[in-house]
Amino acid sequence: MIFHILLVLASGFLLFKSADLLVSGVTKVARYLGWKEFVIAFFFMAIASSIPNLFVGISSVLHGIPELSFGDVVGNSVVDLTLVAALAGLIGGQISSGGRLIQTSVLFAIGVAFLPLLLILDGTLERGDGVVLILVFLLYSAWLLARRKEFTQVYNHGGQVPEPVRHFRTFFVSLGAIALSAAMLLLSAEGIVRSATFFAGALGIPISMIGILGVGLGSALPELYFAVAAARRGNSKIILGQLLGSVIVLATLVIGIVALLHPIEIQDFSPFSIGRFFLVISAFFFLLFTRTDRKITRKEAGFLLFLYLAFVVTEIASKAIMGGAFR
Repeated sequence: MIFHILLVLASGFLLFKSADLLVSGVTKVARYLGWKEFVIAFFFMAIASSIPNLFVGISSVLHGIPELSFGDVVGNSVVDLTLVAALAGLIGGQISSGGRLIQTSVLFAIGVAFLPLLLILDGTLERGDGVVLILVFLLYSAWLLARRKEFTQVYNHGGQVPEPVRHFRTFFVSLGAIALSAAMLLLSAEGIVRSATFFAGALGIPISMIGILGVGLGSALPELYFAVAAARRGNSKIILGQLLGSVIVLATLVIGIVALLHPIEIQDFSPFSIGRFFLVISAFFFLLFTRTDRKITRKEAGFLLFLYLAFVVTEIASKAIMGGAFR
């Protein structure tokens, strides 16, 4: 027991540090190439911060428990729409969601978040469903890139618009950091999946709940880190771009790749019932707040934080009441 507690703590720390290193490397490469702010926010930050979820998914497939990845995606999506958005709004004062492109992306992200839940209603997320999810991601990417001219600001990392980085040494070192972080992610994902399997068996907790409540929060740390950092700089485009991009990448690309590797079968949906309920509620209020006055105010951010705390308490209480968590 002690070994696995230490293992999950060490793996979680390694996951956070490797994700931090990965996104930092990707960002520096993007700055070197002079890519625009929207590309960083919607694609590279979102994809880079979702790589831990992908590695957890791949590792869960290798261990024969792909439902852990499904729970991870559901839990991470709830965290993004509540905790991440809440802390960014509380720290930054508000999150502006003005602009037709952002409003459309909010609607798309909310719809896509439910797509895996709809496709798995028959009990299995098959390889064909995985192909559909990946195609949805590619279609959204193509749509967004077609509107790149609506963005003119180059990504900045400190309040000032920097000149593109021209030193090849920085570019080369950043590529090395990306490779190193990928190796670290492999190790951390393996440790997390092994620990999740152990605790699920030792405590009588469904592996899906471990994914929703535990792994989902841990793998959302990169999004949380960048949302808080962007809030301190008052950059709403970065916050919403990375947050919405993360929800889209998780629900399409990540779970789609996992389904391609191994179909996800859910025999009992009861462990997902609370997660699905709070995903619906979180998505509704997130959509409502972003469309009301085109911003998430500090008061609304406080409500989203309350939703997340209610989600955690309800998950734990439900398992305690059923006698399956703490005996």
